[in-house]
Amino acid sequence: MTEPRLLQAVGVSADDELIYRALLQHPRTSVAALSRETGRSVPSLRRALPRLEQLGLISRVPGQPPRLVATRPNIAVEALVSRRQEELAQARVAASALTAELPVDDHHQPEELITIVRGQQAVAQQFTQLQQGAVAEIMVLDRPPYAQDPDVPNPGELDVLRRGVRVRGVYAAEALEIPGVLALAREARAAGEEARVGLTVPTKLAIADRRLAILPLTADQQVDSALIVHSSTLLDALVALFEMLWRTGLPLPGDDVLDDANPSPDPDLLTLLMAGLKDEAVARQLGVSLRTVHRRTSVLMAELDARTRFQAGLLAGRRGWLPG
Repeated sequence: MTEPRLLQAVGVSADDELIYRALLQHPRTSVAALSRETGRSVPSLRRALPRLEQLGLISRVPGQPPRLVATRPNIAVEALVSRRQEELAQARVAASALTAELPVDDHHQPEELITIVRGQQAVAQQFTQLQQGAVAEIMVLDRPPYAQDPDVPNPGELDVLRRGVRVRGVYAAEALEIPGVLALAREARAAGEEARVGLTVPTKLAIADRRLAILPLTADQQVDSALIVHSSTLLDALVALFEMLWRTGLPLPGDDVLDDANPSPDPDLLTLLMAGLKDEAVARQLGVSLRTVHRRTSVLMAELDARTRFQAGLLAGRRGWLPG
């Protein structure tokens, strides 16, 4: 059975990984012994060892015969990841330099400002490239329908956050009614995402560094076509749409109080009610009974001296319980 390749992503070939893993299991091994362990000839190993040394995966221990020692994986792989990130940064600089070599009239051809991508795999690849290429900020509008299980984490976002890229997300209120979405949003927030709830989120959308956007071409359940929008007035409008929804968005249930001097007595309930969720959905998200929701709603409205939920939202805004 072929062993899975674990180091392909950092530029290590299958043969080199096999040698490295053999040395992890058999430290301080001679070339002859390594040949027996791996089934590789001594000449082929002698050709591979300088490459492994250059990658920082192994080192030699002087002696007769010389012995080989594998670098600890956490140290070796971290160094390879850092090297790959430097190479990607250099590639971005090179792309900008190559773009500058284009004739001035070819920099922004109108037909190249908007691209239609077809096929679920192609759409997913474009979204992944958008995430990986972001340097400063990603802005996301999130709403149903979802083509896949909505409570499965997005590992690409966690990688983006670890790189120090700012991520802001506005979740559609109806998304919070779907089991698992709120919990996943809270996990993303704990990892560094800034999140709010939008009363009306018209489309899915992701924007990277205000220079590139992707959004579905239709509102179908299966996202099998998407628009890629480059720097243009259309992109400016999409950025403005996101910023408007961000300014008017509600705090994600479970966020810290917005106004420490004048806190809301029940911020999670207030957010869910103002987002327009039905009482049954509110009960599911809070993990309480429908009766408890009714009781807490009555207490909240009494605190605000409000007769309707709409009035409660206006009064909550005046008290600084909602983002301005």
